[in-house]
Amino acid sequence: MRYRVLGGTGIEVSHHCLGAMMFGSVANNDHEEGVRIIHRALDAGINFVDTADMYSAGESEEIVGKALKDRRDDVVLATKVHFPLGEGRNRSGNSRRHVVRAVEDSLRRLDTDWIDVYQVHRPDYRTDVEETLSVLTDLVRQGKIRAFGCSTFPAEEIVEAHHVALNRGLMRFRTEQPPYSMLARGIERSVLPTAQRLGMGVLVWSPLASGFLSGRHRRGASAEAFRATLTPERFDESLPGNAAKFEAVEQFAKLADEMGVSLPALAIAFTTTHPAVTSAIIGPRTMEQLESLLEGASLVLSDDVLDRIDEIVPPGVDTYDVHGFWKPASLLEVHQRRRPLDQR
Repeated sequence: MRYRVLGGTGIEVSHHCLGAMMFGSVANNDHEEGVRIIHRALDAGINFVDTADMYSAGESEEIVGKALKDRRDDVVLATKVHFPLGEGRNRSGNSRRHVVRAVEDSLRRLDTDWIDVYQVHRPDYRTDVEETLSVLTDLVRQGKIRAFGCSTFPAEEIVEAHHVALNRGLMRFRTEQPPYSMLARGIERSVLPTAQRLGMGVLVWSPLASGFLSGRHRRGASAEAFRATLTPERFDESLPGNAAKFEAVEQFAKLADEMGVSLPALAIAFTTTHPAVTSAIIGPRTMEQLESLLEGASLVLSDDVLDRIDEIVPPGVDTYDVHGFWKPASLLEVHQRRRPLDQR
């Protein structure tokens, strides 16, 4: 296992990060198996674990807490805040009110005194970023978190947050967690260059493109794998938007066969090749999946292979909507896209 420094934090993390989204009722609710998977990852050299309070409504954090009970000092632990865990007002977002409550709940579920990297899961257009940076700075000074970052923020909002922090004397986002894969390369245009210029660590999610690069979803074959049962529209060959994905997957699979490696190993190695990327999040649901992902941990791609990948999906191109169910308010809220009638 290789290790890299996470941005300017001085914290060394493995270039594979164990993602815990699949632990809990949404995917694998066997807590003991989840603990075993986490322990196997740690034994293989992974020292970076990422979860979120909204994964299985907090159950993922509870499983992670059980697994790290006697190994907490050796693990860099990351979690996130933003999405609602229940109904009611002021139970989501990036406000001081919500963050203060959410961090205490995460600390309790994780059974720990501190969180190494606390991440804002999505932007919140109702909350001034200064408000969010202020409460996160306070949490660092209180010792409840060691550093903080953002997740799936556009480049312009990362820059805005950086300048607000400098101008207001606040601590700044040290990490960004964006989606990135051979099928989704949009962040190469601005997010990754911005993170590099600002000295941020980057941990990328969905390097297997929501399962599309797992090797289980091929053109002409039925999609019966777990991911396809959750979001069947992503794997429906009859939908025009999926055609480019299936064609690219076939070409990537051919390349992997020529190299004598698995498609998932090729996919994850690609993401960690970019100089801005610190770590790639792998999110196994079973022990078998973890073992297959660990096999490719030492894979290094040559320039010839990377050139072939560029020919299949060019740099900066997304072959699908990487954000899934989440959309920015600028697209969801009609009033943000239309002038009032009396001003048209």
